[in-house]
Amino acid sequence: MQLLPLLAAAFVGLASLASAASFTNPLKNPNGSDPHIVYTGGYYYLTTTTWTNIQLTRATTIAGLRTATPTTVWTDSTTSRAGNFWAPELHWIDSKWWIYYTAGTAECCGNQRQHVLEGGTTPLSGYAYKARLSAEWGIDGTILRIGTSMYLVWSRFSPNSLQSLYIALMSNAYTIGTPYLLSEPTNSWEVVGGAVNEGPAAMYYGGKTYLAFSASYCWTASYQLGLLTWNGGDPLLSSSWAKTGPVFSSANGNYGTGHNGFFTSPDGTEIWNVYHATSASGGACDGNRYTMAQKVNWSNNVPVFGSAPSLSTTITGPSGE
Repeated sequence: MQLLPLLAAAFVGLASLASAASFTNPLKNPNGSDPHIVYTGGYYYLTTTTWTNIQLTRATTIAGLRTATPTTVWTDSTTSRAGNFWAPELHWIDSKWWIYYTAGTAECCGNQRQHVLEGGTTPLSGYAYKARLSAEWGIDGTILRIGTSMYLVWSRFSPNSLQSLYIALMSNAYTIGTPYLLSEPTNSWEVVGGAVNEGPAAMYYGGKTYLAFSASYCWTASYQLGLLTWNGGDPLLSSSWAKTGPVFSSANGNYGTGHNGFFTSPDGTEIWNVYHATSASGGACDGNRYTMAQKVNWSNNVPVFGSAPSLSTTITGPSGE
């Protein structure tokens, strides 16, 4: 048996696998704002803000999302919800896919509301409009699960006229109960350019439940992530959540690193953070934001988000690709 040729072939194979699993950011540029990724059925599905419709981009690897062609899964001609599509998220509930999103009129942005589409058993199934979730102005809805209960968490204005996070128990995928104030922007890192809490994203690890969120105004470089950690009390009460932050801020030429989501690696062993950023040093809220992704690390069950790497950095992709 000739070991050297066999070893050489093995190393070539491993090098090939390593190469296939690596990628560089951004994953989508331009129009990479408000990203959300789901891994299911051997594919990553990426949604970002497109302003005029809802699209899903599908690929078998993270690197493949850079060049994959998006599929438009929803447009709308109803005036009250035909414009300014923001923050679409794909969620699996009751054996079918649902898309939660923000939309309003063509004129921005006083008419934004939370809506939900009902899909089928695959992410690219046809979608039908199901419901408006709340009559009040609201944006950036996401799904939180604790035990057997499901909640909607989104951003709306508090009685103090602060753009805050609210939470409501859901009786099904398209009906919410009474909204409760969850988090108001009161810390110095939450009020740069304007007092803002938005873009919530749920994460579960080591028996703990977390909600990341974006703080401060997006037209600043101080748009960044904070973190709420559930302490085991009633999830509808703000006292059941401990706030820390900022946990992820502008770095290495990437500014306004916020509005994130979380997804698991194909083998289920890793949690990844997907978020948007801009190269504009003053921050941006427009289509010049791009999508980035990187792994979340952990220290004693506490998430360590690290820093946004420069766009030239080669990153090893999710485990199991």
